[in-house]
Amino acid sequence: MAGAAQQSSEGGRRRGRRRGRTRPMAEINVTPFVDVMLVLLIIFMVAAPLSTVGVPVALPKIAAGALPGDQDEPLTVTLTLAGEVQIMTTPVAPSELVSKLRAIAAERTSDRVFLRADGGLPYEQVMKVMGALNAGGFSNVGLVTDIGGPELADPADPAAAGQ
Repeated sequence: MAGAAQQSSEGGRRRGRRRGRTRPMAEINVTPFVDVMLVLLIIFMVAAPLSTVGVPVALPKIAAGALPGDQDEPLTVTLTLAGEVQIMTTPVAPSELVSKLRAIAAERTSDRVFLRADGGLPYEQVMKVMGALNAGGFSNVGLVTDIGGPELADPADPAAAGQ
């Protein structure tokens, strides 16, 4: 009888061991993956604005919306308050501007160019650079401004007259 008691107690141990074991996980823990992706998203959100052309210019403020984007990296021409002309970040003499633009236009598929001009410049000086852009082969010129400027009210609009 003692032997029978031992078998039942060992059998109980075996059953207890089986119950105590955990099954292998059949699902993937995605929490670390999500954490890494959120960190990368934040890094790219911070780094993306830093990749734009950084010539310091006081852009005029207007109330118009932004132009639709393009697949190519946009060509940017900057006109500073001192009268210096820069293509992207490279300074260019005004007498060489048209020839440099023609060489660039021959290599590009898009005729879009963004003109960044300081708000304190005379209108005539900005129009001369726009004429050089057109002579250089760029007919699709976008003027870069800051948003949040004053809106011109329509005098015939009664809602605008009350403001």
